[in-house]
Amino acid sequence: MSAVAEAADPFVHPALFYRDEREYLAAVVPFVHKALAAGEPVAVAVPTENLRLLKAEIGAEKAVRFLDMREAGRNPGRIIPGVLRAFADAQPPGTRVRIVGEPIWAGRSAVEYPACVQHEALINAAFRGREVTILCPYDTRRLPPQVVADAHATHPVVVDAGSGREEASGRYDFEAVHARYNAPLPPAPDVAAHAFVADVLGEIRHFASEAAERFGLVRPRLDDLALAVAELTTNSVVHGGGSGLLRVWAQDGHVVCEVRDRGHLTDPLAGRRPPSRDQFGGRGLLMVNLVADLVRVHTGPGGTTVRCWFVVRPGIVAPATAVT
Repeated sequence: MSAVAEAADPFVHPALFYRDEREYLAAVVPFVHKALAAGEPVAVAVPTENLRLLKAEIGAEKAVRFLDMREAGRNPGRIIPGVLRAFADAQPPGTRVRIVGEPIWAGRSAVEYPACVQHEALINAAFRGREVTILCPYDTRRLPPQVVADAHATHPVVVDAGSGREEASGRYDFEAVHARYNAPLPPAPDVAAHAFVADVLGEIRHFASEAAERFGLVRPRLDDLALAVAELTTNSVVHGGGSGLLRVWAQDGHVVCEVRDRGHLTDPLAGRRPPSRDQFGGRGLLMVNLVADLVRVHTGPGGTTVRCWFVVRPGIVAPATAVT
């Protein structure tokens, strides 16, 4: 990325639009080599197929942190705390950190995509004022036009990999795009809602675990689901008006848990900000993001809905019906 862009703001967040492997390598490899030449810490978190390309070109033995985004970033809500901040925060203060992060690829589902866009938007808030450059590649040949349009809104700088041209995005407005995707979640199936208050948190967690097990979820993922339900229901009791509703169902090879309450999440980075060492509490939604395969949130003055997906073990087919 240009020295002019980096001088203008400590945090640099360009979208890289590429059309094929040649353009991808021609743009990303020099980005990594520039960091290595400057002695700057560099991480590469991209989907499996692109990770192979870059390892072959750069060399896996180089001082680069390679991560498969299909695993590390399966849940977009996990990427800021578990990938980007985890790497950047571990580096010496005052050192520019460079990261290649590709959280959106052609295999992302329509259910995942809104969480991906919100993630890309919130990177700008999470790293504001920090000496970090995060380059986000987008495959314009395979991604729909709406994805490219959203990338213009979530990135202050856009780069054309073919020409190398870099320019400010005239559509950049990450707060507006984050708010646009904070939409009511698609209706849940016809599943009974189980009300809970503080006195029955243990029972509600046990119910969720039993339901998930009947749908084919096994340990250790069953324990992760129980942890997520415990954190969400506790948050509802403490911060969401003292009560809430839980639903559990099976859908497309996943077990889905949903918790609704009367609370309102006013911090857009809730669940994405790593806690400080001396912080007491405030880790509930972060833990949910770290253990779930996907988390979608809708929040407003009328209440908050958090929906979590857990992939059923391969080879186990989840029933089509839900526990009621």
